[in-house]
Amino acid sequence: MGIILKPVSAGNWYDCTKLKVKTEQLGVFPAPVVYWIAESKYIDEYELRAVYWDEELIGFIVFCNKPDNDGNYWIPAFMIDEKHQGKGYGKAAMEKLIELMSLMKCKKLMIGHRPNNGIAGSLYESLGFNKVSEEVIDGEIIRLLQIL
Repeated sequence: MGIILKPVSAGNWYDCTKLKVKTEQLGVFPAPVVYWIAESKYIDEYELRAVYWDEELIGFIVFCNKPDNDGNYWIPAFMIDEKHQGKGYGKAAMEKLIELMSLMKCKKLMIGHRPNNGIAGSLYESLGFNKVSEEVIDGEIIRLLQIL
């Protein structure tokens, strides 16, 4: 079966709150999943997806279902649980998200990561996300993927 992105719902939200990054990653993913779930109740364009490998919950994604004023769709949060990192799930989940965004007619997909998060930078780069500039903006390197 592989990677499946399921909406966060009454049936899985609490399990999503148990997802964690490694202790050394807290500086690059400081907000817990419960924060994003709460924020999504007040920011209408936030959509949440639980990342599953077959039937096992392994990650969490927040993306915007509407573009900003420049036509960019943003991914505010993307994480794979500490027990499932390094297995290729992050790349597979991001590929599924890109497919979903393409179906939503998204042409420009944006994501940021902390400068010291080289693993995220390499992952996004391998998927075609290019740096918008060398300048760090609000503490993050901003990357853009042009979807054809």
